[in-house]
Amino acid sequence: MSDGNFNRALLPHTPYASGLKAGRSIMKMKALEAFATWLEQYQPDLSPAQRQEHLDHFRSLLPSS
Repeated sequence: MSDGNFNRALLPHTPYASGLKAGRSIMKMKALEAFATWLEQYQPDLSPAQRQEHLDHFRSLLPSS
């Protein structure tokens, strides 16, 4: 008979948190790649230093978690 307490080791393993973190990381990388492609197509006259500055600024706008 259970007294309301349970052993967490008996629960099934759910890698939700690690999967969520990995998914967010992948989406951040894809967003940076998409923005870099957009910069190349619509701002072709930017120097490499200016392009990197825009990418760094865009990266700072993305959530860090």
